[in-house]
Amino acid sequence: MTESTVYLRLRYKLMASSNERLTINRLAKVIAPKQVADAIQEIHIQTIQPEDSSHLVIDAIDVIKAIHHYFPELDIQTVGPAQTIIEVASNKKKRVRPFFIALVWLLLFIGAALTIMNFHEDVAMGDVHKRIYTLMTGDHKENPLIIQIPYSIGVGVGMVLFFNHLFKKKFNEEPSPLEVEMFNYQQNLDQFVIFQEKMKKEQEEHD
Repeated sequence: MTESTVYLRLRYKLMASSNERLTINRLAKVIAPKQVADAIQEIHIQTIQPEDSSHLVIDAIDVIKAIHHYFPELDIQTVGPAQTIIEVASNKKKRVRPFFIALVWLLLFIGAALTIMNFHEDVAMGDVHKRIYTLMTGDHKENPLIIQIPYSIGVGVGMVLFFNHLFKKKFNEEPSPLEVEMFNYQQNLDQFVIFQEKMKKEQEEHD
């Protein structure tokens, strides 16, 4: 095979199953002359074993070494992520436990309700409603429902609009604050997995 330049972009993350044979075609996008690309994409990198952990990391260096083993004359240029995170799907079916789902829902409901009530108590929202009612009508009322009911509905509607979700329905394409936080959490988790795998490989090489 004549000398040529190959551009390799690893996929950031992918799902795989136990005993799956991972080739470069699964791990990366290859840009090269067709004959070269077809040959490279079938190179075997790793087979997932049942005893492997739920997350594996394949480094770009490992992929380059595998390519050079068969085609040492190729010039490999990498772009994009330096590692691919492999999330190994479990063969075990997860049991749905309605009791635990209901328990978590109840705890979240009670916690959210207590948070809202404590906030309103701290800012004396009840007294504010009474004062607003007195200013608007000239009368004093202990429970100005004409203000409290719309306010309570508004709190619920505001939360729905803030999180941009009503069950599975989204109101617009903008990500909600919760989705942004979940994305940041996933990014941090992926970086932690990469760090752990690097430390594990360095320890194995040292031993």
